[in-house]
Amino acid sequence: MNKPILGAALGLALMATGFATGASATEKMRISLQLPLKSHLGQNLSLFEKEVEERTGGAIDVEIYDSATLYKDKEVPAAVGSGAIEAGVASLTRYVGDAPVVDVFYMPFLLNSEDKVRAAVAEGSPVRTTIESEVAKTGGQILFWQAYGGAIMLSKGGPIKTPADLKGKKVRVFGKTLGDFVTAAGGAPTLVSGSEQYLAYQRGTVDVGMTGVSGVKSRKLWEVMDTITVTNHADIEFVVVVNTDWWNGLSDEIRGHISDAARVAQDTVRDRMSEIEAEAYAAAKENGMTVVELSEDDLAQWKAVSQPVYDAYLASAGEAGKTVLDAAQQ
Repeated sequence: MNKPILGAALGLALMATGFATGASATEKMRISLQLPLKSHLGQNLSLFEKEVEERTGGAIDVEIYDSATLYKDKEVPAAVGSGAIEAGVASLTRYVGDAPVVDVFYMPFLLNSEDKVRAAVAEGSPVRTTIESEVAKTGGQILFWQAYGGAIMLSKGGPIKTPADLKGKKVRVFGKTLGDFVTAAGGAPTLVSGSEQYLAYQRGTVDVGMTGVSGVKSRKLWEVMDTITVTNHADIEFVVVVNTDWWNGLSDEIRGHISDAARVAQDTVRDRMSEIEAEAYAAAKENGMTVVELSEDDLAQWKAVSQPVYDAYLASAGEAGKTVLDAAQQ
């Protein structure tokens, strides 16, 4: 064989190899997370990563960017919806601008038991179905839900037991409806991303914090606050959202594997939530924090100021809001 023919043959062979490699190329699935990888949401994403890569035989390479290294929580919906990133984790309330219905989880003292929360987030429930269809209009869709537990209040120098304790104080919130709740109780809401909480408390940007108790542990918030008041006034849910165009571009088989992995991760974190919260409360106490429970009278005072929050929610969420609120109250 002469050199020109040999060269052509080698070229064709290399092209064939290239086509074969391209056909089995690994697809990246980058996921933005605002919390540290050591947090329970981070560990849950690591479980998801392991499940996806095993189930797809490495065809999907999951990359987790934790601690808001790519996007802050508030930036995730737009980043995922535009396709700037394949997936992201966001607090559900970050979708309130496009889908006001999501804030049913932040109605004061509505979903304040595990049974109520599980009924609301169950696949096929009116609450979950309605919310997922509304979020899907943003260019991203919910792949799975990540439990984060009940909302608590953080303070320094004493608890926040009644609305009177909140009056005139600046309060960290992470959503519109939580802000409405603080306003109704006489406080001044200040929107602060989760990744910026520590500095906000340290610098005195706000007087009172609002988060889930697992966040106190993962962010070591006992270094800047000394008291937890167990208000449990809202259920905090995070969602893992994928870009719709990216998702639809995957094969049915790959989507099936990812969905199966998502179900494993979703069920695991939901089933462990009570244990996760108990461990976080124990860690908070071990690190010097005082944990205060509300009395029935305290709770009645909070509920008494909450009606305007419900009125505002129904006004903004319309029929969809009434549907999920009615379902959640049953």
